[in-house]
Amino acid sequence: MTVQVSVSLLSANPACLGEDLARIHKSGSDFVHIDVMDGHYVPNMTFGPDIIMALKKDSSLPFDVHLMVEDADRFIEMYAPCSDMITIHPETTKHLHRSLAFIRSKGKKVGVSLNPGTSISLIEPIFHMLDLVLVMSVNPGFGGQQFIPESLEKIKAIKDLSRLKNHPVEISVDGGINDVTAGPVVKAGATILVSGSYLFKQKEMKEGVQRLKKSGSL
Repeated sequence: MTVQVSVSLLSANPACLGEDLARIHKSGSDFVHIDVMDGHYVPNMTFGPDIIMALKKDSSLPFDVHLMVEDADRFIEMYAPCSDMITIHPETTKHLHRSLAFIRSKGKKVGVSLNPGTSISLIEPIFHMLDLVLVMSVNPGFGGQQFIPESLEKIKAIKDLSRLKNHPVEISVDGGINDVTAGPVVKAGATILVSGSYLFKQKEMKEGVQRLKKSGSL
């Protein structure tokens, strides 16, 4: 199977975002993954829309914007101009169906993210609206955490749900993804691997991206 790689900007050097974005472009990755945090839904704060827009003007890669925020609808409005896909958490909106329709109305691909403690039952009623399900294999908020093994069962369950609903979705996995965890994650059903700390630590990011992509043939 074809495995795609999305490089997480969360692990970039905040003082050198332009240079690190250039590294991502040269790496052969498929997406730029951007975690937006408001300091409330998760205990961290990251990129504002003006920063992301400035970066997007210099990028030909799709921007996958992951909103880890309270009041998701307000942030959808702010970040739509600088995103190609917007992913939200079910807990961050009072009306998930309406919020997903709002994302679609902006001409963006639609994603929902599930934390380690979030049941997939929350997405069953709106599964037909999704382009992507993002499985958090760590608790959200900070990079560099260790992969939670129980995430593999959730990935398998989402793959089964996709077959049951006869609605194909991308299954993306974010948290602790490296050359050891990538193989089991892909075997479980993941199609997109989000990686930050592992890739930015590589002397040549391109080699790390290729190792992750080859995990689909292991």
